[in-house]
Amino acid sequence: MILRELTDGIKIKKIIGSENVEILGISHDSNRIRNDFLFAALRGEKSDGHTYIEQAVERGAKALLVEQLDDNLFKGVTAVQVEDTRSSIAEIAAKFYHQPTTELKLIGITGTNGKTTITYLLESILRAEGKNVGVIGTIEYRYSNKKISSNMTTPESLDLMELFRNMRTEGVDYAVMEVSSHALDKRRVHGCHFDAVVFTNLSQDHLDYHGTIENYFSAKRRLFTDVIGESKKSPTYSVINIDDSYGREIAKECSGRLISYSVYDRSAMVHGYDVNITNEGLRAYLKTPWGALNVDSKLLGNHNLSNIVAAAAAALALGISSESVEIGILNVTSVPGRLEAVENPFGINVVVDYAHTPDALRNVLTVVRNLTKGKLILVFGCGGDRDPLKRPIMGEIGRELSDTVIVTSDNPRTEQPEKIIGQIEEGVLKMNCANGEYFRIPDRRSAIGKAIEIAEEGDSVLIAGKGHENYQILGTKRIHFDDKEVAREKINEIIG
Repeated sequence: MILRELTDGIKIKKIIGSENVEILGISHDSNRIRNDFLFAALRGEKSDGHTYIEQAVERGAKALLVEQLDDNLFKGVTAVQVEDTRSSIAEIAAKFYHQPTTELKLIGITGTNGKTTITYLLESILRAEGKNVGVIGTIEYRYSNKKISSNMTTPESLDLMELFRNMRTEGVDYAVMEVSSHALDKRRVHGCHFDAVVFTNLSQDHLDYHGTIENYFSAKRRLFTDVIGESKKSPTYSVINIDDSYGREIAKECSGRLISYSVYDRSAMVHGYDVNITNEGLRAYLKTPWGALNVDSKLLGNHNLSNIVAAAAAALALGISSESVEIGILNVTSVPGRLEAVENPFGINVVVDYAHTPDALRNVLTVVRNLTKGKLILVFGCGGDRDPLKRPIMGEIGRELSDTVIVTSDNPRTEQPEKIIGQIEEGVLKMNCANGEYFRIPDRRSAIGKAIEIAEEGDSVLIAGKGHENYQILGTKRIHFDDKEVAREKINEIIG
């Protein structure tokens, strides 16, 4: 495409060179630049794309999208200066890939917890309706029997638009995606045209990035005001959890048609009644504007009922049949790394879960407690280079709701594991639980082994924090580490 066509409508501060040049590709990674490409110099948390301009030009960039101009670097190429390269490249990417989100139904889910489970539920519901579905989320990106490892929950805007275009080429007609607060703050979904957006909840997380809970909420809220408000779709829907106080705030100002949902609040447009949650799953009826639904699910816990109600509300708003919603919910028996069981012959309930926030840890401990006849043994840690304020809070929750706490490493990254554990320990030791046990075992493999070793028939072992992840980040390196694999190894050692 011609550069002028790509930049049409974008607020440009200054241009050096001609806009009448043909652009064959776009990248924000200088290593991926080829002849006649546009290079977008994005500013990140750890690097600045402007420092790679010379390398991009050497590799064949014909045009540059920048926030700062240096005439000496732009000889022989066109430089387009804008106020915000992230917003601008999102719009350019949408044009370059011929607005793929206008050609499919797009559902976005945001919130602290529940996003991944809701994508699995919606995928199952839409498939029951006969739709070709693509999913973008924390675990992976998948469509048409393709699975792509997920490096981030929501890709950069360029990668996102390319992914949507590839989905359309493969016949995908519905896309379901998790939308992270980082993505919203960095304008990665700017230029996406959503049909429906879902808000699950908001509790403390990512304060290392956002600084305050108010900033975190402000980023999440943008999906329901700015992004959905700019969608070219009509009608659009904002599906909001009014059981959550932040959800109630968003419901007052969201764009699109409001679809409120709740587990029990009968003022919500979609809500549950005759709820029966057991150790085998849950059953409930849902009252909706589209008629009553019968929910039967193998998923466990009150928080999963909320996820189910959210998925049902979004699907029904988009015209999916009640029958497909019921079948789709029934077909989801588990979600990778979410209350995922590890089989063993000892009568021990070994469960792996991704819970890495205070609210999520409380939810999953409550569920596992109900499954447990004996002791509840918890193994968990907190990620390094991430919000340190939640560490003592999670220690307190762990001590309160389990019988034995084993604090260990999660992904320490560039922090010292002992420092992280010490901050968690402040919360553990704050709780004066005379009958409980506490172990401090920095090596995660040894911590998991200890938990299974001391567990007896009727006990539960909850290994929390990493869930589906098959790696551990030590320093700046990733090593292979899978909680499920390590638990099985210890089980096999005991079996002999």
